Amino acid sequence: MLVGIDVAKAELVVAVRPSGERWTAANDERGVRTLVERFRREAPELIVLEATGGYELLCVAGRVAAALPVVVANPRQVRDFAKATGQLAKTDRIDADILALFADRVRPAVRPLPDAEAQELEALLSRRRQLLEMLGAERNRLGQVFGRGKRQVKRSLKGHIAFLERELRIADTDLGDMVPKSPAWRERDDLLQSVPGVGPVLSLTLLADLPELGRLSRRAIAKLVGIAPLSRDSGTLRGRRFVQGGRASVRAVLYMGTLVATKRNPIIRTFYQRLLAVGKPKKLALVACMRKMLTILNTMVRTNQRWSADHISGALVPA
Repeated sequence: MLVGIDVAKAELVVAVRPSGERWTAANDERGVRTLVERFRREAPELIVLEATGGYELLCVAGRVAAALPVVVANPRQVRDFAKATGQLAKTDRIDADILALFADRVRPAVRPLPDAEAQELEALLSRRRQLLEMLGAERNRLGQVFGRGKRQVKRSLKGHIAFLERELRIADTDLGDMVPKSPAWRERDDLLQSVPGVGPVLSLTLLADLPELGRLSRRAIAKLVGIAPLSRDSGTLRGRRFVQGGRASVRAVLYMGTLVATKRNPIIRTFYQRLLAVGKPKKLALVACMRKMLTILNTMVRTNQRWSADHISGALVPA
């Protein structure tokens, strides 16, 4: 029994394969509880939902608590799958059927989902990113206000910027307070930050947004983040490799950490300079350094060993 669930704000549309059964339930405590009880009896092999901006959290939490095999799929991957099957129309019932078919044909792996503390940390990190985006936008607007007669606009912008800066400081304080409360997180955070180039923001992002770190191979973790080289070949034509998809929130912070590492981390710095010396473009070299940095972190978490340039350089073997 394979289940696809299309999640909306008010309701859940459920489709089952191979029986073709379909029904709806309310996306609230009572509706989710009813679904969980039914699935406990019927023991589905796999349940697939899409990430829908948070509306799926109640549904996912209920199934995780009941130890049901649930996967939260990337919406773009599911949509690409639907197009590949020739299904261009989109309704809640069609989406539920496609998710059930996706579960049947693709069989995505059931991966560990964040617990309550990790979800809270993820929410704080998301809020911090929102504040940074708003702050950048308001600073850009202030820089574009010229001439007389715009005093009130400037005052409004400066006031909002000051407010956002205060909120950002509060968010940073809340993030800093969360890690010491959990011994497991404190140990993992200390392990990650022992690497030159990994600061508090990158460490917290990895804790919240990449729970698979240390549990996957180096190729799988790179693909999950979206920094694995993808082929673009056809016949005798060999195209340039490229990166695409993955977890943008992790990739953006890892990029900044790797920039620092190219100056302060001896292994990454040597690797980066070697790539530049053989003529690799800076952007390509930096992406390669991001992969190497992620491989190092993956190895450290898997072996539970702190940073040591001598140890790590000998430990970077295919996982």
